[in-house]
Amino acid sequence: MQARHNKVAILQSNYIPWKGYFDLIHDVDLFIFYDDVQYTHSDWRHRNKLMTKDGPRWLSIPAGHDLKRLICEVEIPDQRWKRQHRSTIEQSYRHAPFFRKSQSLLDFLYENDITNLSDYNQRAIKHLSGILGIHTRFADSRLLEVEGGKTERLIGILEKVGATQYISGPSARDYIEEPMFAEAGIELVYKEYPAYPAYPQCFSPFSPFVTVLDLLLNVGPEAPSYIWGRREQE
Repeated sequence: MQARHNKVAILQSNYIPWKGYFDLIHDVDLFIFYDDVQYTHSDWRHRNKLMTKDGPRWLSIPAGHDLKRLICEVEIPDQRWKRQHRSTIEQSYRHAPFFRKSQSLLDFLYENDITNLSDYNQRAIKHLSGILGIHTRFADSRLLEVEGGKTERLIGILEKVGATQYISGPSARDYIEEPMFAEAGIELVYKEYPAYPAYPQCFSPFSPFVTVLDLLLNVGPEAPSYIWGRREQE
């Protein structure tokens, strides 16, 4: 019998996401990676920002411009980007308080032979979630074998995992057919990202919209309190 998960989120995997992505994961019982949908270039799937002396800078995986692929079909055979990204991170964060203690994390992210974008992102997100103390379960939409249009397929996935509440990113308001959730008996909730507290960064002015690596390298084990810990203690 299929296990029942009350709160569920379904979202594409992103490259070393910002802290809000992990806040969404933390909100749910089951987080489903939704990578069997069309790949979009110049998007969070293959890039994110980190802080530098010149302000936030894009760190992009060279995944190509071909849009006739699903995210899970994107392959990056040239692995030189991993060395380049690690070098950029090390240059920008070498003076961060927890830089030296984070070498094993950087090893995990950049010392591997993974060429598939989806596999890389999902592996990294699961690992980073563990570091942040998140206990949410993960699943992959490919393994659930549900077909249909955008909203119809989402509901089919939710029904298959026994969801009673779907927590969606706010941008989905543009295409989600809300009445279909009511008809299916599934509560639809849009994630509202709070004004997360500022923390000491290596460079100023402070920018909140950067990869979670920035938070981990600067505050280490205190990172969860800058995402949700303080709200939980209130």
